[in-house]
Amino acid sequence: MIEKTTQALLTSGIFAMLTAPAFAETAGSPEWHYDGAEHWGDLAPEFAACALGQEQSPIDLTKDVLTDLEPVEIHWNAAAAWVVKHNGHTIQANTENGGSIKISGVDYTLAQFHFHTPSEHAVSGEKFPMEVHFVHAAADGTLAVLGVMMQEGESNALFHTVMEKAPQQEGAADYGFGDFSALLPTEGGMFRYQGSLTTPPCSEVVNWTVFKSPISVGAADVAAFKAIFHDNARPLQPTGRRFVLSE
Repeated sequence: MIEKTTQALLTSGIFAMLTAPAFAETAGSPEWHYDGAEHWGDLAPEFAACALGQEQSPIDLTKDVLTDLEPVEIHWNAAAAWVVKHNGHTIQANTENGGSIKISGVDYTLAQFHFHTPSEHAVSGEKFPMEVHFVHAAADGTLAVLGVMMQEGESNALFHTVMEKAPQQEGAADYGFGDFSALLPTEGGMFRYQGSLTTPPCSEVVNWTVFKSPISVGAADVAAFKAIFHDNARPLQPTGRRFVLSE
């Protein structure tokens, strides 16, 4: 099933978009920056959702309704080969054989993960030093993103290695093989809501799952990321009429 899904993604070009040198940018699109994020919708017609969308991300995860959520079935490939990129907006890790997740019977193939500082989502108004997003794509073009908050504390060996290998300027470096489930919390509940990409074109095609429990990473590694990207988080967006499901 994974092979068939991956082939469909490659054919449709979704993988190419998700692993492009600048996440979610396509050839010919205007440059965009986090300084001035409130004006993204004015940069190009294809960015209109950034200004006009009604289900934009990130949001403050407070308007939640307790329920039994469909679990995330994680089937990542612990032996996947990764490339770590500085793409001008974040540090992003790409792979072509990362495995998949399943939510509500839908398979999503892992394409990449990347980091933000501070966290893009807030929990009851509180932000964390960083957040990691694992981006998955289904054959129909919809996305499922897993978000994990990152707080300073005990060092995370995997994140430490990512930052050791991360280019200081735009470019790429081989990471090698790694099991990135080490960046997932081992306990706690989750939030789920329908939203968008947090970068242009802000397409509203994302099924968001954000874990309630943060992971611990070394303060020195957070500082190393901030030395490259001082602030690469989109401001919080209105929740509107949406409800955030949680368990």
